[in-house]
Amino acid sequence: MMAPSDSPSPGSRVPSLCRHFVVFGTAGHIDHGKSALVLALSGTDPDRLKEEKARGITIDLGFAHFEAAGVNVALVDVPGHERFVKNMLAGASGIDDVLLVVAADESVMPQTREHFDICRLLGVSGGVVALTKTDLVDEETLELARLEVRDLVAGTFLEGAAVVPVSAKTGAGLDRLREAMLHLARQASRRPAAIGAAARLPIDRAFTVKGFGTVVTGTLVSGSIRENDGLVLLPAGRPVKVRGVQVHGHGRPAAGAGHRAAVNLGGVELADVARGDTLATPGAFEPTRRFDVVLTLLPSARPLKHGARVRLHQGTREVLGRVALASAREGGEPGAGLPVLEPGHEAYARIRLEGAAVLTRGDRYVVRAYSPPLTIGGGVVLDPHPPRGATRSAAGRRRFERLDAARQRDAESALDEAAAAMIEERGSAGLAASALVARAGVAPAALGATVARLVERGLAVSADDVLAAPDVLGWLRERVLADLAAHHRKEPLSEGVPREELRVRLFGRASPAVFSRVLGDLAGEGAIVARDRVALAGHQVSLSPEESRAKAVIEATLKTSGLRPPDAAALASAAGAPSAVVERVIALLVRQKIVTRLDTLLFHTDALAALKADVAALKRGAAEPPRLDIAAFKDRHGITRKYAIPLLEYLDRERVTRRIGEVRIVL
Repeated sequence: MMAPSDSPSPGSRVPSLCRHFVVFGTAGHIDHGKSALVLALSGTDPDRLKEEKARGITIDLGFAHFEAAGVNVALVDVPGHERFVKNMLAGASGIDDVLLVVAADESVMPQTREHFDICRLLGVSGGVVALTKTDLVDEETLELARLEVRDLVAGTFLEGAAVVPVSAKTGAGLDRLREAMLHLARQASRRPAAIGAAARLPIDRAFTVKGFGTVVTGTLVSGSIRENDGLVLLPAGRPVKVRGVQVHGHGRPAAGAGHRAAVNLGGVELADVARGDTLATPGAFEPTRRFDVVLTLLPSARPLKHGARVRLHQGTREVLGRVALASAREGGEPGAGLPVLEPGHEAYARIRLEGAAVLTRGDRYVVRAYSPPLTIGGGVVLDPHPPRGATRSAAGRRRFERLDAARQRDAESALDEAAAAMIEERGSAGLAASALVARAGVAPAALGATVARLVERGLAVSADDVLAAPDVLGWLRERVLADLAAHHRKEPLSEGVPREELRVRLFGRASPAVFSRVLGDLAGEGAIVARDRVALAGHQVSLSPEESRAKAVIEATLKTSGLRPPDAAALASAAGAPSAVVERVIALLVRQKIVTRLDTLLFHTDALAALKADVAALKRGAAEPPRLDIAAFKDRHGITRKYAIPLLEYLDRERVTRRIGEVRIVL
C-alpha cells in the first residue's frame, strides 16, 4: 500500500502472481492486540501516527498486507477505542472478511460487541476469530474466552468460523491463523463482479507525494480504475484524471473490484479531497440527501423515535440525518405510521441527510445515535433517489414491500423488479433509461442489455430514451381513444384534435417521448390518424343539411369576390344561416385550407394563389427587382386600403415581397 513517503513511479510496477485478493478488517476492543497482530502477520506496523506511537493505541486506520500461496491479503487495522468507532466504520466499509480479535485475558468486551454488530449490519459474510495474548493466560482462562466467543457469534455468519489462539509476542498460532485466513480467501469471491460495472472507490485516506501530487486510497467496491481514466470526485462533482495506480505498493496499469488501491490524481488539490469522498465513473452515481431503507435496530439499542437525529455511516462517509419511520417491516398496519421502532425490530424508513452521500440500491449502512454516539442499527438501501411523497401511507408501504421483495431475489431478477417498480411509480412521466445506472445500480456497460431485458419481460416499454410501465401506456391509449370519440361526437365538423392540445390535455405531466410512443402505436395499428390533428381512423367531417348549404354558399361567394371579400355579417346574410353555423363552417373551410384568414378578412385560397402569381410575374424581363407601393398595388388590383394592407403583409410573410420603408421589392 502506498504510504506518504512512497512515490507512485512506473518503475515500481511489478507483475502480480496472486490469483486471489481479499481484504480483512480487524475488529475488537481497545488494547486487545489488533495492531500487534497485524504487525506479526505482515511485518508492517499499521500505527503510523506519532500520537499512536506515544499513546500506544490506534487512532486512525492503518494498512498492511502479506502474500502467500497465490493469495494477496490486505489488512485494514481499525481503532478499538469507543471515541474512534467512526474511524473503524470507515475501514470496515471496504472489507471482505473480518479478523475478530479478542484478548484471551479479557475476553468479550463492549467494543468487541459493537464492532461485531457493525460487521453484521454491513453484511460482512465471513471471517476468522483470533484469541490473542495467549501467552498471558492459562488453558482454563483460554477455554473460557473461547466459550464466550462462541456465545457471541452463535447464529451469525461467524458461527462456524475458525477460532485460533495466537500470541503476537511469541509467534504461537500465527501460522495456523494465516492458513485459516488464506483458506477463507481462496473461497469464491463475495464481491459482485458485474461486467462493465462503474468504478467506485470510497476514499479512506488522502495525502500528497512529493513530485506526484494528490494521492487517495481505498478499497475499490466495483469496477476498475486504470491509468489515464477520467473520473469524478463525489459529492462535489469535481472531474479528475488518474495519473497512476498502485496496489499494495506496486504500480499497476489498473486496479479491480476488491483491491485496496492508491490512486494518484491530477486536477485536484489535497485540500479539495477528504475521507468520505468517492472516486467514481462520471455519470454513474448521483449524490443524494434522501433515500429509502430497511432499518434494523439492534437489540441493545434504545427505542428509536420517528424523526430521531442520527449519524449515518456509509462507505467511508459520516453524515448527520433524521430517520422518518414509515411502518414496521413485519406486521405493520398500512397507512398507520410507526411512532417508535423497538429494539431488535425492523422498519421501512426514509432517511433525510444534512449533507450529500453517494449511494446506490443495495448499499449497506450503519446508524449511530446522535448523542451519545453509539451504534444502534443499520440496514440496506432500497432506493437512493425516491420520489417525493408520503411514506406513512398504504401506498407508501406497498412501494416499500415491493422494493424489499425485489432485493431478495437473484441478482438479475432483483434488478429487474426494482427497476420495474421505479419505472411504474413514475407514471406517464416515465423514467429516463440512464437513471437506472445511479438509482438501480445498473452497470453502465450493461444498460442497453438491461433495458432490452425489461422490455422483453414486459416490465417496461421503451419510448426513445424513456421507459414507462406497460399498464401506464395501456391506460393512456384508452384515454386517447375515448377523448377522440368524445370530441368527434361534440364537434362533428372538426377534423380532429390539434396534436399539441391533445398532449397538454391528456399528457400534461407525461414525457413527450411517451406521448409520441402512444400516438405512434395507435397510428401503426390503424386506430387513429395522427398528423397536425389527431382523429380516429375513418372519421369524416359530418355536416347537417343546413351546414352543407351554408358551406356551398360561403365558398362560392368568397371565390367570386376575389380580393374584395364580404365581411362575416354579409356572408351570414348571403348564406341565410345563423351566425353560429356560419362560424363553424368558416372554421372548417380554414382547416381544409379552402379559405385563408387575414386579420378579420376571409379570402378564397385560389384568389391568393392568383395574386402571388401576378406579383411574381412582375419580375419577368425586369432589369432590377420591381418595386410596389400601396397606391400602385391598390390601382393594379382595384381594391381599397382595407384590403391592400393585409394582402401586402401576406405577400411579405410568403416571401413574395420584402418591405423596405414605404415600398416593397418583389423577390
